[in-house]
Amino acid sequence: MSTITGQPDSLDRASGAARIRMGLVEFIITIALMTASVAIAIDSMLPALTSIGQSLRVANANDAQLVIAVFFFGFGFSQIFFGSLSDAFGRRVVLMGGLAVFTLSMFAASQAASFEQLLALRFVQGIGAAAIRITTLAIVRDCFGGREMARVMSYVMIVFMIVPIVAPSFGQLVVFYASWHWIFTLIGCIGFVLFFWALARMKESLSREERLPLSASAVFAGFRTVLTNRITCGYMIGMTLFTAVICAYIVTVQQVFGEVYGLDEWLPIAFAGTAGGIAAANFANGFFVRSFGMRRISHAAMILFTALAASGYGVSLGGTPTFVVSYVLFSVLLMFFAVIATNFTAISLEPMGHLAGTATAITGFVSTTGGALLGGAVGQLFDGTLEPLFGGFALFGLLTILATLWAEKGRLFTHPGDQDAVHDHGAHV
Repeated sequence: MSTITGQPDSLDRASGAARIRMGLVEFIITIALMTASVAIAIDSMLPALTSIGQSLRVANANDAQLVIAVFFFGFGFSQIFFGSLSDAFGRRVVLMGGLAVFTLSMFAASQAASFEQLLALRFVQGIGAAAIRITTLAIVRDCFGGREMARVMSYVMIVFMIVPIVAPSFGQLVVFYASWHWIFTLIGCIGFVLFFWALARMKESLSREERLPLSASAVFAGFRTVLTNRITCGYMIGMTLFTAVICAYIVTVQQVFGEVYGLDEWLPIAFAGTAGGIAAANFANGFFVRSFGMRRISHAAMILFTALAASGYGVSLGGTPTFVVSYVLFSVLLMFFAVIATNFTAISLEPMGHLAGTATAITGFVSTTGGALLGGAVGQLFDGTLEPLFGGFALFGLLTILATLWAEKGRLFTHPGDQDAVHDHGAHV
């Protein structure tokens, strides 16, 4: 039953799926490509950070990380608005607006003449990307719930993770044959195609009868419902800490490969390997989650992540580990991250019913903004060693365990209603 409306969730999601009128495969690919626009806007920048810094005369090498960090801030900050807008006006109109802002700001960034101007446009790009993320997640929640939602999100993430596999190579090729300005031009072209695809194929998943009025009282009521739910809040804290994990990794990975190991030119290939591991982890999660449940899988991954990160920190205290050791550690840690992030997202949204847009907005705002601040702080601590990165990972993992214990009232791996969710298969797109 929906905790918000009192209506059976399976019936609500079935009707939402019928309105979309897509086959399951097309639905997964469409949602994945929409959300992948966020990944390509981040990952394709990695090989270009040095060129951008030199071209725009950035004095401090660590400041080039702001090209990534400012995008995260815009992405996180604006999510809080788009949830209420999508609950009031529907998912489709907010999605189209986000794609338009994302596309136009990409073309504008290709003409940036100063570092400050580029950062301002990156913030705007993050706003457009936030609208895309909020609406696509809300659409999935409109149509699926429980373990079925986790399964669909896992398959979405498989397609989604193709982008991090190829995006750094894409960025490096563009910088090699042209200039970093062309990266923004080409991403703008991708956004242009996605805009018209959404215009032609994406139907509204939230009927007018299910929409919430856009008023201060309604918005605050929605926020109160979200923020007073123990499960949603606890897992939101966990999502924040694991957003910090991926943010810290992304903003420092170019320096780790380039400065620590002198393998700057191998960054796209190495990054593709870790992204491939994340895709494999999501595929495995999609296969096993219906049998074992979101909590068993994500809680086990959370504990293993923390133990492995602490081991990496201990090894790095004795000196820089060999590249093979570090690469294996990072790859396995990011596989655990993928499983945790996917399942935590589904668990946090499950109690929210038709407040999916508002819930996604609040959890996205807190997790992305907080994660960007925490991950960016770890990035700024980069000192030519791996101690800050592994130490930050271990601390974030430990705090996530504590937040999860609070959310589940001291219990891990099981939840009273978790077994019931396996029966909630009724929605098909």
